[in-house]
Amino acid sequence: MHQRLKQAVGQGLVVLNIFVGFLLLFSDRLVLPYWLQPIGRMHLMLLHFPLVLLGIAAWWPLFGFRNDPGRSEGFLRFGKIMWLAGTWLAGITVVMGLFLSREDGYAGDALYWHRWTGASLFFAASALCLLSGEILYRRVYSTIVAISITGLLLLTGHFGATLTHGEGFILQPVAQNINGKPVSIDQAVVYTDVIQPILDRKCVTCHNQNKFKGELLLTDSLGLLAGGKSGPLFIPGNGAASLMLERIHLPIEQEKHMPPEGNAQLTSAEIALLSLWVEHGSGFNKKLITLPEDDTFRIMAASYFLPVIDSAYLYDFSAAEEGLIAKLNTQDRNISHLSKNSPALEVSIYRRDGYGVKQLEDLGEIRRQVVALKLNKLPVGDEDLHVIGRFENLRRLELNFSNVSDRGLRSLTGLKQLRTLSLSGTKVTFEGLKDIVPAFGRLQTVTAWNTALSAEDLSRLRQVFPGIDFVGGSGSDGMGMLTLNPPQVRNSTLVFRDTVDVQLGHPVPGVEIRYTLDGSTPDSQRSALFKQAIKLTSNARIMARAFKSGWYGSDTVQYDFLKNGIVPDSLRLLFPLNNVHLAAGPQTFFDAKLGVFGANNPAWANFWAGARKYDMGLICFFKRPVLLSAFGLHYMVEEENGIHPPEVIEVWGGEDEQRLNRIATIRPERPVKKEKLLKIAEASFNPRLVSCLKILAKPPLDRKSQKPRLILVDEMFLN
Repeated sequence: MHQRLKQAVGQGLVVLNIFVGFLLLFSDRLVLPYWLQPIGRMHLMLLHFPLVLLGIAAWWPLFGFRNDPGRSEGFLRFGKIMWLAGTWLAGITVVMGLFLSREDGYAGDALYWHRWTGASLFFAASALCLLSGEILYRRVYSTIVAISITGLLLLTGHFGATLTHGEGFILQPVAQNINGKPVSIDQAVVYTDVIQPILDRKCVTCHNQNKFKGELLLTDSLGLLAGGKSGPLFIPGNGAASLMLERIHLPIEQEKHMPPEGNAQLTSAEIALLSLWVEHGSGFNKKLITLPEDDTFRIMAASYFLPVIDSAYLYDFSAAEEGLIAKLNTQDRNISHLSKNSPALEVSIYRRDGYGVKQLEDLGEIRRQVVALKLNKLPVGDEDLHVIGRFENLRRLELNFSNVSDRGLRSLTGLKQLRTLSLSGTKVTFEGLKDIVPAFGRLQTVTAWNTALSAEDLSRLRQVFPGIDFVGGSGSDGMGMLTLNPPQVRNSTLVFRDTVDVQLGHPVPGVEIRYTLDGSTPDSQRSALFKQAIKLTSNARIMARAFKSGWYGSDTVQYDFLKNGIVPDSLRLLFPLNNVHLAAGPQTFFDAKLGVFGANNPAWANFWAGARKYDMGLICFFKRPVLLSAFGLHYMVEEENGIHPPEVIEVWGGEDEQRLNRIATIRPERPVKKEKLLKIAEASFNPRLVSCLKILAKPPLDRKSQKPRLILVDEMFLN
């Protein structure tokens, strides 16, 4: 019986070889019936098994030469089984692969070589399998067989990976690390450095010279413009009518969704960039830096590139301990990080009658981290500049209206990193600056308003030092006073439950903070004076300014405090949010995190949930009925960047989702001009008990194109 089975397996293997040879010879004429196509597609499921089995079989005899040249019968039998199983599976896989290659979308050199290396591997394995077992267990022959079979396995796998994942797939990470120099934002080209890399990562796998799915080639701009079997891929300036965007936005379970289910999907950011590129006109040569600074595409794409960083902002020192910074912060001296996560520090000292050189000396432990020092309107003398001269990494020094003179400035010549020196209202002269300026190797700006320098002196300095900007003039230029910073709110959040005590503050001692609650601009006389706290029990907009004698009043700052007395127990979105503005999903609307304006802020999408294609719909559930009498919705208006108020907001309430009645309809005001606002849409109604709430906010339609516009919401309020 054993002998008959062995003979049948061998004869079957010969028949399989003949069949594979026949398919290879006539593969170009092969037409598959539909019921055979699933067998071809199983090629990808089966291909790993023969690779592993043939690898084991090829190297198995070499293990026998270590200790037991004679080898046991079990050892030989296992090797033979591996050869037979691996060869049969290899043959079946080759047949499936030949069937699969007859489907549309497969062509090119990679297919040709994958076909023939795979078939060669099968033929070689068959020949070795049918040979006498002894020849495989001679050391020299075994080594040659192992190396040859391994080489064929690697070649077959390489061409298969190229066919499936594109040219150079295996070594792509290494090649990118060696050859790919990061591009800075000022060099980046919109198509070459933003769009094509997205296509390379997510689309070229199926749309390359070797795997020509849908007769579409996405390896370069020519293929993109040519389109595929279904026609043009996109219409410049018309995303809604572009096939590429239509396929991308289809539900993933649909057959025509791209990329296909199971492949790496486009991220929401990648979809947004492709959509914006099409809407912008699909240019191929435009530089990213030529787009407006507030352009959404530019802001989103900027994270892909190295920023253009002035060497003045590159720091080679570590951060100071936060505990030490907190200890050195006093009522008269403010120390803060120049930016988030930066080791660089900015120091401002305020009170004139409390100033002493010790306030500078106390900073010795953090002098390496201090890059900006502001000592305006303080009695800083020439002797104090010896201490300042030790701040080796100082980039900006402000000594406006201090007591320094030419003699003291010589103590600063060791500040080789200094870029900006402000000396307005001091005793500096033309001769003093002419002598001292060459010592600062990187100085870029000298400010000298209200000094002895005449217009002719400034002109001569500009001629002598053409690389430095000398700014100055007489007291009539209005530089004798400095402008205060706006007041700061010290509450941790602007959303409150029942009541809130608003805390306002300012780093400059002796400042008066004036505020209004009616939306008007505060003045220094009639507006309410902030003392300890502003108690609020309902939504309020606080407008505040800072004032102090001898200073210009600050700009007006606006803070919206919003009451949210009722929070749902659970939430569910009715429709998908806009792909670019997902924020925290349904939790966005009740997480007490208010967003800032859009396109001028790199983190603009973090807190804003958006809707455009669908209504913004939310279901709120309450475990116990709640008494509801007011609703509010906080939204953004930024028309220049395509962000508009909702057309209409509907609030529905009831016992459950199937029994809801409309309880409020809000139609937000249309902007009268291009405005940039954060607004609240509110509605009050007769108190009612609800266990379920449905909120719908409908995007407005563009009057010309009748396409929906974008709406952004960051918080909703129930009271």
